[in-house]
Amino acid sequence: MATVLPEHPVYGHPSEEMIVEKLRDQLSEDSLIVVGQRVSTDEKEHEVDILVAMPGAGIVAMEIKAGQITVEDGQWIQGSGAKQYRIDPVAQCRDALYALRGFVSADPRWPQQYQRWTHMLVFPHASIPDDFALPDIRRNRIADRDQLDHLATIAYRLAQDSGSPDRPFLALATVDRLAEVLGGRGLPQRDVVARAAENADIADALTREQSVLLRAIDALPRVEIRGGAGSGKTFLALEQARRLSRAGQRVALICYSHGLAGYLKRVTGGWRRREQLAYVGEFHALGVEWGAPVGPDERVRSEETVHWWEVELPRLMAELADQLPDGKKFDAVIVDEAQDFADQWWRPVIGALRDGENGRLLIVGDAGQSVFERAGRPPVDLVPLVLDHNLRNTRQIASAFLPLVGQRMELRGGTGPEVRYVEVGAGEDLVAAGDDEAVRLLDEGWEPRDVALLVTGSRHPMQVELQKEGNDAYWETFWDGEDIFYGHVLGFKGLERPAVVLVCNHHDHVDRLRERIYVGLSRATDVLVVVGDAEAIEAAAATPDSGAHHHAG
Repeated sequence: MATVLPEHPVYGHPSEEMIVEKLRDQLSEDSLIVVGQRVSTDEKEHEVDILVAMPGAGIVAMEIKAGQITVEDGQWIQGSGAKQYRIDPVAQCRDALYALRGFVSADPRWPQQYQRWTHMLVFPHASIPDDFALPDIRRNRIADRDQLDHLATIAYRLAQDSGSPDRPFLALATVDRLAEVLGGRGLPQRDVVARAAENADIADALTREQSVLLRAIDALPRVEIRGGAGSGKTFLALEQARRLSRAGQRVALICYSHGLAGYLKRVTGGWRRREQLAYVGEFHALGVEWGAPVGPDERVRSEETVHWWEVELPRLMAELADQLPDGKKFDAVIVDEAQDFADQWWRPVIGALRDGENGRLLIVGDAGQSVFERAGRPPVDLVPLVLDHNLRNTRQIASAFLPLVGQRMELRGGTGPEVRYVEVGAGEDLVAAGDDEAVRLLDEGWEPRDVALLVTGSRHPMQVELQKEGNDAYWETFWDGEDIFYGHVLGFKGLERPAVVLVCNHHDHVDRLRERIYVGLSRATDVLVVVGDAEAIEAAAATPDSGAHHHAG
């Protein structure tokens, strides 16, 4: 099979993927196929849909035009009915080829002698008559739907016949050199970080659209927002907190996990003075602020420490909340990742409201991410609001965890490479394989601050080492961006990275495995690599009554 670059192409249309697959099968294994190669000139941006380099022949640029193709009065038309577009595929392909040839030829690594470059059109759905002719292209440069099984042969002959007879046929070493010049690794035509930034801008815009929902609930004092991963829940929690604070209310924004609390503090810390919240942080830390003891080190798991954090401290907080002076209570409490809260935790939350009957309470959560053995509910009536869009993850990543969401979701995120599954044999080191994949992401162009390596079972040795300095010092490594972040899915809920390596190193009977896998799969916004036994992961994630419906929008 021919080599395809990038390794995980982003196709502009499904027909391009179909053509690449045919070319892979038809071409020799020492041929090269480059997908979506972009090149910039002073005049404009160009893109070659598919570039084929064939040893013994030359280099062919292919322009792919799907759907119905016709020519009227010398003008190319794509589409039918009300959806017709004037196109100029010949000029488009030829100009892109010339621009790319100029770029490659200017590279000092490229051979000095002229090479054989040419172009052709591929119409995968149209039928072109044998006697077709236009002044700017002959029939032999067009492959239609009846010729797809002979694409490589057509391209090979065109390349051999192009240029003057004294030009050399393409050498194998020159094919390798072409891969070098074009970048020759994942996404050579696009900066992976730039693509991630573009997807993030799109997601931010879509998420801001949802803020109109907050105006709809202004008259509703107690609301529960439910939504799957990437649906914009945390954004809405933050935006509502800012709106209420700006209106003069005393607002608390709380969550359970240390990492998410750090994120919320960083976001709200950049707000204007009149938008600053009365409290932002962890639920248990709020109790300490009220006067509760600091308690034992929660990293040391024992029956005594678990009982303190899960039962005794919340009970004490409920008593302290009842004794709070009016000036220390809140007009509104907003809880992010509310599925992490146990039943007894809600009493101090409600008790912290100035108006226990009508004070504002907004909770946001996702039952599918209940990774802890607690699933409490506030002892008050809440108006439910369901978010059914995924905005943050690429469609490829969202499709991977969609069966675990448990509700219908429309995928509105950007596009990216397919999720990569790395099988590791029995007895091999899963974590070491994960380390290799993380380094590979750096080689592909990601910065260390873009990458997280998450585990579902035993902590990564780097996490163990970093946590010796304390939780605050450990989480500072998430924000300083100097290295890959090493974490566990249990502590990473509510957070994200553009590129994530998920190492499934859990044992067979770990608690709430389905939820852990859901959280792990959904933490990546742009690139996801899963290390482990794919069949075992799929079996662990499956549930007999899973009936989530979805569509890609």
